Amino acid sequence: GSLVVNYPFDDDEQGIAIYSKSPDDSVFQELALSYSKENTKMYQGSPCKDMYPTEYFPHGITNGAQWYNVPGGMQDWNYLHTNCFEVTIELGCVKYPKAEELPKYWEQNRRSLLQFMKQV
Repeated sequence: GSLVVNYPFDDDEQGIAIYSKSPDDSVFQELALSYSKENTKMYQGSPCKDMYPTEYFPHGITNGAQWYNVPGGMQDWNYLHTNCFEVTIELGCVKYPKAEELPKYWEQNRRSLLQFMKQV
């Protein structure tokens, strides 16, 4: 887990972690920023310092392939084959939070979700 919004492409031709720009890169960045700006911890860019001290996402967003390469991922497939614009929202450093922590996650992401929906 992490606290970041990642956007296509998640893969590149070389199969390495490098920025892989889609034709709609600026739109994807705008969508990702619309979410992250409303989540203060995400927007600061270093949300999981204890677990990943060197991980940094400027403004809480990243190009998927620049973070790590995912060949054949659903996000890219949907974009390329159905023209569906998807982003992947990582909601926390802990992949499986305890049930009693879920209200905190809701509060941290409620405004982000509303802002994201406004983008439609």
